[in-house]
Amino acid sequence: MPDDEYSGVLTTAEHHAREWLNSVAERPIEPEATPDEIKDALGRAFPDEGADPVAVVELLATAIEPGLIAMPSPRFYGFVIGGTHPAGLGADWLVSAWDQNTGSRAPTPGTAAVEELAASWLLDLFGLPAESGVGFVTGATMANFACLVAARGEVLRRAGWDVERDGLQGAPRVRFFAGDAVHSSMVAAGRMAGLGMPRTVGADGEGRIDVDGLAAALAEGDGGEEDGLVEAGPAIVALQAGDVHSGAFDDFAAAIEVAHAAGAWVHIDGAFGLWAGASPSLRHLVAGFERADSWATDAHKTLNTPYDCGIAIVADESAMVRALGAHASYLPVPGAISEPYDRTPELSRRARGVPVWATLRALGRHGVADLVDGLAAAARGLADGFTRIPGLEVLNEVVFTQVCVAAEDDATTAALVEGLRHDGVVWASPSRWNGRGIVRFSVSNRGTDATAVARTVDTVERVLGEVRAGR
Repeated sequence: MPDDEYSGVLTTAEHHAREWLNSVAERPIEPEATPDEIKDALGRAFPDEGADPVAVVELLATAIEPGLIAMPSPRFYGFVIGGTHPAGLGADWLVSAWDQNTGSRAPTPGTAAVEELAASWLLDLFGLPAESGVGFVTGATMANFACLVAARGEVLRRAGWDVERDGLQGAPRVRFFAGDAVHSSMVAAGRMAGLGMPRTVGADGEGRIDVDGLAAALAEGDGGEEDGLVEAGPAIVALQAGDVHSGAFDDFAAAIEVAHAAGAWVHIDGAFGLWAGASPSLRHLVAGFERADSWATDAHKTLNTPYDCGIAIVADESAMVRALGAHASYLPVPGAISEPYDRTPELSRRARGVPVWATLRALGRHGVADLVDGLAAAARGLADGFTRIPGLEVLNEVVFTQVCVAAEDDATTAALVEGLRHDGVVWASPSRWNGRGIVRFSVSNRGTDATAVARTVDTVERVLGEVRAGR
């Protein structure tokens, strides 16, 4: 592979990447082009002849750029996704260049070692059991899925059923419980794991699970028989670290005690909120979470790595390996240390844990805490600023990184969302919460500092004034 085969495309890609990164903080956040316009620019017909790779990269960059949304902007609050830390971006580029299939330790010791270090650092950072199994998956949904599959296998094993050998048909029913504010990714993961929709047991106004409702539901069975309640059987309980609207955290100490007393497996969906455990000033939000059986999070959210950095953690690594492990004559004989493919649903995958290690190494323990604290501080700053805008109400208790606001009526709130998008300075998501139309601000970008907060508040006040003046 001669150097000149790659030098041109890498130089071109770097040029466009730099232009994008240098523009993203000030460019309008909303995309300028539609998918159909992008297809027209790229050319819709599949060509008979190939093209020079440099020209292909140039076409790709120039045609797509008008259709890019400035998600890395420090004033993008639309979804719970962070910007990219420089160390994570650089590591991600190397991962693509190295092209290592990090499924097995023996052929790829370099990337496997980095991922194992990242895993041990994460467990240390969160204060979770050091012997836990850690798998690097695509995102929070697959992290939840991997943990639920491990949970399913273990609770059925305790009930005398080997689901890895015999499948789900004929197995005892696994009861699946969650609070009323359960996230859609957990619902999807449960569905894919064959658990069906979770039975919701109630929640308070901030979305925290009703612990008494959970205890009652665990005690009574699933109520699925026509002639009355069935006998309580295997159970999985899903808790939340960070509600997607309020940012609230379940009462882990109380809920885990209730669930374990009933013999249930406890899983915590901590897509963005698990990182509160890395901050001494915010760790009270996750008090008792170390007693759960599994945890899921996503480094591309709060840690600000590139995408494709979900993390599945299971306290009993053997349960994870039984559920997810691969077996074939051409694969290494199982050793004292489990293989990467034993802890994820995939056999072949990129070394997605490497950017996690790089970002952790660049930040250090104190830097991670500062990052998490900074996001929470920015959310409080937004809430303080919004409360000073006449007619705009902050609806949630701002305990972490989520801020939900509403104007005097749903129509004005919806118009505010549209006005912000067309204005281009700030992007936030519409939603419905507790019966009201809202604008949800998710603070996830490390660049959302006091200046970005002040500019956001000023923009919201200006656009809201324009909305009202236009009526």
